[in-house]
Parts: sequence; C-alpha cells; structure tokens
Amino acid sequence: MDRIVYDRMAAHDTTHWWYRARREILADYLTREARLPQGARILEIGCGTGHNLPMLARFGDVDAIEIDEAARGFASERLGKPVGTAPLPELTGVPRGSYDLIAVLDVVEHVEDDVAALRGMADVLKPGGAILVTVPAHQWMWSAHDVVNHHHRRYSKASLNEAIREAGLTHNGLRWFNSLLFPVAVAARLAGRLTGKDDSDDSPPAAPVNKALERVFELERHLIGRIPMPPGLSIITLVRKPG
Repeated sequence: MDRIVYDRMAAHDTTHWWYRARREILADYLTREARLPQGARILEIGCGTGHNLPMLARFGDVDAIEIDEAARGFASERLGKPVGTAPLPELTGVPRGSYDLIAVLDVVEHVEDDVAALRGMADVLKPGGAILVTVPAHQWMWSAHDVVNHHHRRYSKASLNEAIREAGLTHNGLRWFNSLLFPVAVAARLAGRLTGKDDSDDSPPAAPVNKALERVFELERHLIGRIPMPPGLSIITLVRKPG
C-alpha cells in the first residue's frame, strides 16, 4: 500500500465510522460463527496499525504479522509484544498447525496468488481451524482507492468461492456486508467518474455525518448470517481447514 494509506489508518482507525462499525460487526460474526475453543490461538495477518487486535483478543491469545515497518510499530505497541514480518504466501517461520483462527481482513486482494495465500494460511492452522476472510467486492467498483491500496483484484462471490475451492478449503457461506450503505457508495463512485474526481482520500467526514454512517453500518451486526443481505461493498466468510 502507498505510505499515505498507512498514515491515514494510524490517524483515523479509532474514529473513522468504517473502522469502528466493522470491528463490532466482525466481533458479532465471530461470536456466532467461529465456535472457538477457550484460550484460542489467533493470528491476524496484515494487521496494519493493529486496530483490530483488541477486538480479536476478546476471543483468545493473539499474534500478528505486518510487513510495513511503521505500521508494525503501532501494532506492536497495541499488542504489547513484537508483531512478525513473515509475508504471504510462505509465512516463513510461523509454526505449522498452530492456530485456531487466522484473520485476514481486506488482505487477500493484496496478494498476487490468492490461492497460494489461502494454502499457506491453512498450513499454519490446526486441523479444523478457520480463516476469517473479508475482501472488497465488485470489480466494476475499481477506483483510485484500489490503486493506492495496491489491490490485485476485487471479488465476486464466484471468484472468491473458486479461490477457496482451489486451495482445498471449505467455507460457511459467502455473505455480503456493508450493504446498507452500498447505494451511497455506488453513487459516489459514479459521480467521481463523471466529474473526473476519482479520489482515494478516505479521511472521515464531519463528526455528525461520521456518527450517522457508523450507526447505519453497525446495524449489520444484527443481520449478517441471520438474513440474506443485498449486495454490498465487501464479502465476508469463515473458511475451514478440513479435519
């Protein structure tokens, strides 16, 4: 990712509506779907500035990996121990068969070979372990945001399902999320293209708007996995290692 992406993450990951609401959605989803054991071992790969680590720590003992040096420093402070540097798909030095859960939250799209990345993660899972995956959806939504984030692709349900299948893994269903605000996002992307102002700036809006967007997005914590959601900006799933 471009340096500016990490800088904005560090500046806004505790206040921006998207980060705040997404953490609560993910926590609810894990509570209902993951069936983690007491004292689960958890690894977040591509943890950025570590803003998800306290949420993941509700479910067990957390380790983390981040390849950007400055972001890794923030994450290590939040985690209270060093964050690793092993990149996907090799995950060199990460003990095989060690983790109950791996979280890759908007990470797989950054890896050129997503099937190899999924296989690499499966190698460090315990038998029956799970990978919490979120990815950006709809290739036709490609924008300057994807460019500065160094994405290789956005996903459809079909393309994500195919990658998981090719990696020899299964999933609990591919579900849309960030659906309630999807029409707003589509309108903003189309307006940007029509006006030639396709902008990668994802700084938070004014405080009242930021709070309103957070409340709307957070409503999805009660919906995802319980009812079919309309198309959204992202896809979420829990990928399982056989056994």
